[in-house]
Amino acid sequence: MDFDAIWMIWLRDLIRHFRDKIRLLGSITRPVLWLLIMGTGLRSAFNVHGISYTQFIFPGIIAMNLIFAAMISTISIIWDREFGFLREILVAPIPRSSIVLGKALSGSTVAFIEGLFVLAFAPFIKINIPLIHLLLLLPLMFLIAFVCTSLGIVIAARMTSFEGFGVISNFVIMPMFFLSGAMFPIDNLPHWISFIIRVNPLTYGVDLLRWDTLGIRTFALYIDFLFLIIFSFIMLGIGVLEFSKRS
Repeated sequence: MDFDAIWMIWLRDLIRHFRDKIRLLGSITRPVLWLLIMGTGLRSAFNVHGISYTQFIFPGIIAMNLIFAAMISTISIIWDREFGFLREILVAPIPRSSIVLGKALSGSTVAFIEGLFVLAFAPFIKINIPLIHLLLLLPLMFLIAFVCTSLGIVIAARMTSFEGFGVISNFVIMPMFFLSGAMFPIDNLPHWISFIIRVNPLTYGVDLLRWDTLGIRTFALYIDFLFLIIFSFIMLGIGVLEFSKRS
């Protein structure tokens, strides 16, 4: 494992992200619109677990920002391939695992920071998160971001165009988000929807976020953690194989 290479890839992607002001603006306005419009518009129609609908979807909106930012961050792989930077990395004496891990950590960091933008709205919708829960929430957010970035790396490694990546990533992001329990409870659903929800990694991420912020959960905590960790390892392994093919 080449830690210098991991550091270089992580820092380069982070600097490039913060130079994109439009993307930063979008990462802030997206959750605001969802919380204000969806949360307020459907508030009177739902009363979930004795809390307001806006509070119920708040962990889901955090997860939404995490998965959007994580997926978009992996488009840098296509960008690097287009302009030759990826070729330079692949011919360098760097383990493929270091390249994949560097990309995963950089994308996770970007997504984590954008998730913090949503977290800042908690006081405005009357969600009080104790300090100990807040300290636990931060690594949980990073874990979810890491899982989503690992999936994005696998998708981006097989894409050759920005347009193709946009189509495929949206095809993955939207079903993952809507079928994760982010917007509605997942109890008493038809079996075919319940099956899809249970194989969706974001479901377990939302469950962890909702447990930590609202004290509500559907699955045992060890199931949430185990599913996310195993899924991320599988995606990283596939990513290393994909990069090895292109060496």
